Amino acid sequence: MKRKLAIAMRCVLGVSIAALAGAAPAHAQGDTDLVARARIFPAIGSGAVALARDPSGRVYVLTSHPGVVHVFDAKGQAAGKIPATPSKETSIVYGVDVDVDAQGRVYVADRATDTVFVFAPDGSLERRIHIAGPMAVASLPAGEVAVASASSQKLVTVFDARGKIAREFGDLANAASSLELNRYVNVGRLARDASAHLYYSFTYLPEPTVRRYDRFGFADLEFSLTTLDYIAVARATRREIERLERGGKPQLKPVVRAVAVDPVTGEVWLGLGGHLLRFAPDGTQRGSYLPFTPEGGRLEPSAILIEPGRILVLSETLGIYELPRPGISGLP
Repeated sequence: MKRKLAIAMRCVLGVSIAALAGAAPAHAQGDTDLVARARIFPAIGSGAVALARDPSGRVYVLTSHPGVVHVFDAKGQAAGKIPATPSKETSIVYGVDVDVDAQGRVYVADRATDTVFVFAPDGSLERRIHIAGPMAVASLPAGEVAVASASSQKLVTVFDARGKIAREFGDLANAASSLELNRYVNVGRLARDASAHLYYSFTYLPEPTVRRYDRFGFADLEFSLTTLDYIAVARATRREIERLERGGKPQLKPVVRAVAVDPVTGEVWLGLGGHLLRFAPDGTQRGSYLPFTPEGGRLEPSAILIEPGRILVLSETLGIYELPRPGISGLP
């Protein structure tokens, strides 16, 4: 008997999201300022798009122009680049996401070539996986890799170690009557936890939404952000979707731009406009933070990496910053 997909929980969370969908950043009740300790990896400026970390503590930074994965050791020193030997076969044209598995293989989603590159730990090309419009990538055990694309009729496509499709899962949310536009609105980002659960964050849904799946595609959690402060923005997003259905060009602004999972605690972090939002593994909200540079400038996270004692926030225009890891009120 086929096991039915079950959403075990839907959490309605109260959080002020004034910076979403182009709204001006603003302090709201419950927000905590989070000032970066420093800008790190100074060689990385604008153009960085994604972050990953391997078990040894090395950090991988994907830049889109040029398409290169910069590797930094646990002390923050440059430790190489991927691909190791750029060529026509290995060149990353428009990289959008990166991940690293437990064996040190590096996975890069390249939208321009409809490819997921799989690089060996030494930076040599191991294989290429073809999928139209890859948007996000996450490694899984046994050499599998999960990909979110703009072309599949499911949210996630999983490829096996040979590069063949093993399974697809994740139903699209109903956000538009046009099939093509609805697929566009359902694109999203991927993150994974230590148990190989996949977290899919919808980029353009009016209400920011995250779903959690096990590696086989069974859903056990979904939470959405709904608040009176946000209703006006959500309505404006829906009006824009309706305008697009009448023939306008897709110009939706991202709602959720970044998602990350703490590999130790299982906490989920989201980047929404100028906010960092923090959730317990069950979807309960634990905090809302406004990240700043050391000079007091606002940071809008495009990628997040949660590490012991610190948070790395990537801004596509400002670079990468190290922020302190805040405690949780009422918890040890």
